[in-house]
Amino acid sequence: MSHDPQDDADDNGSFRPDVTEDATLRHRRIRSFVTRAGRVSPGQQRAIDDLGPRYVVPYAPQPADWDACFGRHAPRVLEIGFGMGATTAEIAAARPGDDFIGVEVHEPGVGALLKLIGEQGLGNIRILQHDAVEVLEHMIAPDSLDGVHIYFPDPWHKARHHKRRLIQPKFVALLVSRMKPGGYMHLATDWQNYAEQMLEVLSAEPALENTADGYAPRPDFRPVTKFERRGLRLGHGVWDLMFRRR
Repeated sequence: MSHDPQDDADDNGSFRPDVTEDATLRHRRIRSFVTRAGRVSPGQQRAIDDLGPRYVVPYAPQPADWDACFGRHAPRVLEIGFGMGATTAEIAAARPGDDFIGVEVHEPGVGALLKLIGEQGLGNIRILQHDAVEVLEHMIAPDSLDGVHIYFPDPWHKARHHKRRLIQPKFVALLVSRMKPGGYMHLATDWQNYAEQMLEVLSAEPALENTADGYAPRPDFRPVTKFERRGLRLGHGVWDLMFRRR
């Protein structure tokens, strides 16, 4: 099941990463997204045409040579579901010594981030327009990530849909297996029930340790979105979680 993407769009058009399950598959594999239709603007299409060949990495069922993709060896952070890319671009600009791999299936979002890359001259971002689970399983080597970012994933509000949420024990275990010892996992949500589930799932993963007593203060590197700022003014909560691999 999907829902109106505008329900989860912030003022700059950002969308939440989603999760669903395909019950026809024998092992009920989790998928990291729901496919949504969306109009690609002329500017986004130009960015896809002009910059896509350089910054979009084609999916392949084998480990990628990320040093070759970025042209250097540097700390590497994976972001799942970057929406329209504004947060990704801001973090990458503030952390030029780190490389960022953004995974997003929504084509307007890919075009929007490419446009920001071109406008800001950001050489430390690469994009994969593919299911994050398959990317993690096949293109990210074990013990290779310095960080993981997942911001405002789809909360799937109804209780009967909670099984579709991205943050589940098996998915977290897969993420942890791709993180270096000492690597961090940073999650954020504006839905309290999902925050509670995230805290429970991450706390139950033996390879992770919480860096805070419960929820963490928002780290300086994560900017506050317009959507989040408006919600805070209205008294809505936002919960950050920061865990490290033991």
